[in-house]
Amino acid sequence: MTSTHTPATEPRWHRRKEDRPAEILEAALIEFGSKGYAATRLDDIAKRAGCTKGTIFLYFANKEELLMAIARQFVVPRLEMAEQIVESHQGTMRELLEKLIRARWDAIACSNISMLPKLIFSEAANFPELARIYHSEIIARSHGLVERVLREGVARGEFREMDAANVARAAVAPVLMAALWKHTFAPHLDNAHEISPFFETSLDLLLRGIARTETTGGDA
Repeated sequence: MTSTHTPATEPRWHRRKEDRPAEILEAALIEFGSKGYAATRLDDIAKRAGCTKGTIFLYFANKEELLMAIARQFVVPRLEMAEQIVESHQGTMRELLEKLIRARWDAIACSNISMLPKLIFSEAANFPELARIYHSEIIARSHGLVERVLREGVARGEFREMDAANVARAAVAPVLMAALWKHTFAPHLDNAHEISPFFETSLDLLLRGIARTETTGGDA
């Protein structure tokens, strides 16, 4: 008599093999953010990801490669989305600039990705190649997008003449500052300042500062 064999439940590591790299990166981001890069062990990451340290080595050679992979996994797709927003935008450059800066704020300062700037800044001296790659693939690309919008705003007469490259850096600086504050000082202060009002104030200063104003003479 032929018997019908029902296989046992598929092992977790086989069932979700395609999800494993993303799970490892998510675990690494949390561990790096809570313990710091140097203090985090691959064993810690493996435990949080629900795998073995050997499994991590199937996908990533070391912690440095893990950190860069985190940036590519969580930040680059948002950059690509921002580029699509710029390409499809139909309104004013002021509206587009505000949309980009708010998207950056939501992505960096208000999510787990906010841990990333502190990690990169603190490890740049120890891993200069990591710093160079992060700058070329993410920072320069992001600044270039904001600079493009600023230059187009000047060309359309919406914005005043400016040093677009440095204004682009200034535009995103408050977002980075908020992310650093969130993971450096805020956890240790009883009266840590709410960061959202800081962002709204900095955005208002930016938009007012670059707006083109007409000189009409006489008292304002």
